[in-house]
Amino acid sequence: MDAVKRSIHKFGGSSLADATCYRRVSAIISEHTQARDLIVVSAAGKTTNQLIELLQLAEDGDQAASERLIATCEYQAKLIAELLADDLCIQLTAALQDDIHTIGHLLEAHLDVYAKNQILAHGEVWSARLLAALLSQSELPANDLDSRLFLTTELAAQPVVDEMVSRQKLTACLANLHNRVVVTGFIAADGQLRTVTLGRNGSDYSATLLGALVDAEQTTIWSDVAGIFSADPRRVKDAELQTKLSLDEAAELARLGSPVLHARTLQPVVESKQHVQLRCSYTPSEGSTQIHRRLPKGKGAKIVTSVDDLHLIDIEFDQHADYQQQYNQLITLLAQQQLSPICIKRRPTEHVVRLGYTAEIVEFALTALQTYQLQQPQVRAINLLSGFCMVALVGSGVTENALQSHQFYQLISEHNLTFVQTGDNRLSICAVLQKVVLEPLLKELHTALFKQPKRIGVVLFGKGNIGAGWLSLFAKQTHKLPEQQNVDLCLCGVYGSQGGVLDFNGLDAATVLDAFQPESFVWEQLLSNLALHPFDELVIIDITASEAISYYYPEFAQHGFHLISANKFAGAASSEFYHRVKQSFSDNESHWLYNATVGAGLPIQSSMEMLQHSGDQVTAVSGIFSGTLSWLFQQYDGQIAFSQLVEQAWQQGLTEPDPREDLSGKDVQRKLLILSREAGYDMELSDIKLESLVSAELMAFKVDEFLEHCEALDDKILHMFNKAKKQGLVLRYVARFSRKEGAQVGLEFLEPTHPFANLLPCDNIFSINSHWYRHNPLVIQGPGAGRDVTAGAIQADLFQLCKLLAR
Repeated sequence: MDAVKRSIHKFGGSSLADATCYRRVSAIISEHTQARDLIVVSAAGKTTNQLIELLQLAEDGDQAASERLIATCEYQAKLIAELLADDLCIQLTAALQDDIHTIGHLLEAHLDVYAKNQILAHGEVWSARLLAALLSQSELPANDLDSRLFLTTELAAQPVVDEMVSRQKLTACLANLHNRVVVTGFIAADGQLRTVTLGRNGSDYSATLLGALVDAEQTTIWSDVAGIFSADPRRVKDAELQTKLSLDEAAELARLGSPVLHARTLQPVVESKQHVQLRCSYTPSEGSTQIHRRLPKGKGAKIVTSVDDLHLIDIEFDQHADYQQQYNQLITLLAQQQLSPICIKRRPTEHVVRLGYTAEIVEFALTALQTYQLQQPQVRAINLLSGFCMVALVGSGVTENALQSHQFYQLISEHNLTFVQTGDNRLSICAVLQKVVLEPLLKELHTALFKQPKRIGVVLFGKGNIGAGWLSLFAKQTHKLPEQQNVDLCLCGVYGSQGGVLDFNGLDAATVLDAFQPESFVWEQLLSNLALHPFDELVIIDITASEAISYYYPEFAQHGFHLISANKFAGAASSEFYHRVKQSFSDNESHWLYNATVGAGLPIQSSMEMLQHSGDQVTAVSGIFSGTLSWLFQQYDGQIAFSQLVEQAWQQGLTEPDPREDLSGKDVQRKLLILSREAGYDMELSDIKLESLVSAELMAFKVDEFLEHCEALDDKILHMFNKAKKQGLVLRYVARFSRKEGAQVGLEFLEPTHPFANLLPCDNIFSINSHWYRHNPLVIQGPGAGRDVTAGAIQADLFQLCKLLAR
């Protein structure tokens, strides 16, 4: 295809039902498309149904056929008159009259399948022509394009488009079109240029097929719903929008007869690069469903779907025939003709196979099977059975979710059950029932499966001072979460540097450390074990200071785990690794929360995120980011040696186990990098100038040796202190980032009245400048270190994560 980057936008009949809808679609196209994008349209409103009714009346010789044709013409004429002005209105009205005369002549002649298709095709032609004219009138130049000029296929129950030929023809059609192009959906042509339809709801298939032909990156299908819900929102009022779905899950849903996704819509997507998004044309801002190209990850059903009118076809083979061979031949034949059933029940002992079809294609399937029977004497009988319906669960891992399977079987067993089929791909369980009113059953299933508390497993890495504090807090606070968030939390793992314990039945947070008997582990094996968890979601909490653990963050995401971290290493790693971690969590629909990495429980990152989301831009961040250094310089008066204060802080647990982590400024440097990235600036740690208080010689010592020699710090600090004092200033260790001036961490002389100069011992202070806070910065101050506040920050992130997962 040409090198032009195009997107595809498809609008269904309900999105074009009246003049108001057309104007709304025009506004959407203005906002969401660019020149040369392709817009695929269905027939407006009920036009296709009206044309089908017209054909039926004409075949029956009913005089009402002329009335139906007049009513259809009036509907289209009214749309033209309400939307177009002057010459455009006259031009399209004349073209409509010509089309009505053409339809009249076709109705008077013999109506073979091609003539019927030609009549049906007018609905899409009218929509494309009218929308292109409306866009041009609205100063969005557009051309309409009849897809029969390039989509090439042959008449069949489910026509298969020749993509190679169609691509060549489309390239020629688009070569001289530089505006937006409005393309007819639903229709194609055969080798003799006769009209072929692609099946009901075939416009969605046209859209993704067009996306494949032009190598589009994105195809957006606009309809009257925001996307795919956990159930049909018209039947289950509390159904929830699925914002992301894997391609495999979406394809399975389509295969099972979903009204939102046509069975063939996703076929072109599999072999192309395009992503598919489903949106609502009535309320474009109210969410969407993005279909992702990723392996499905999950532990159960996401969606309850149904088919109200299901037909079964029983095929009986000769008792002496090879049943497996006959079955394989039959299924292959049906797949080749795009007539694969949505459910199958094999009965080998009776030499019978039962196939389930929607009303839309059951006649096509029956015809194909009867033709097959004439060629295969081993097929003894074919029987069509009606009066059935189907309910199904769709979601990765649903067949292995014992609880959901039990609930499903329990609820459907109360009805006249014909058979149950579990998908070989682990993506679905479906039940065929004698026809019932499905709404009550769908509501029951939805409530039982999706409104129960979500089970969340929690694994802690880091059982030291802060880890122990968090376990104590978790034990006291966890009972509140089920009431507030409809979740069921289970602590199932605790790990320290020597190993850990893992028990999916649950661990007692209050006592787990009392008789801790850790088992050593190898990371690869541990990840495999964690992947076998029985919960709806698994959360990893990293309270370590281990760089090695941070290297496994992408693998946590790839396994579908969520992560809460106080560990700063990933947030301050190389830009390449940092973005890889972020992208891994995004790609796998997992969450990474790290508010405890800077400021402990102070709302630093959340405040910056709020500013960014509200349209502001952070331009500078500064402050005192280390509780340890805050305490040391608040206490230091030049009378007591600085090294003595360091030893006091170390003994009181105010420093890291190795005080040089604080004194080197590395910890502050990492925090500044994390905040700079949070503000949207792509930086490396080396971009931040660092003034360390510890010489290279002192850094070479072991911890105990350093404590013996740390008086080497005293002269420099005393000199700087006296220098500041002579100027009437105070000495503080400050971090600064500015969009204009760069970033640095080190000692500064400040006015005694400066906000950074007057803190409570161990307090942190953060000053945030932005476009809105240009002259009067947003200042956040409070305890920035310590066991309790850091444990509280972890618990707050866990609470926030539960809110996200409970949706």
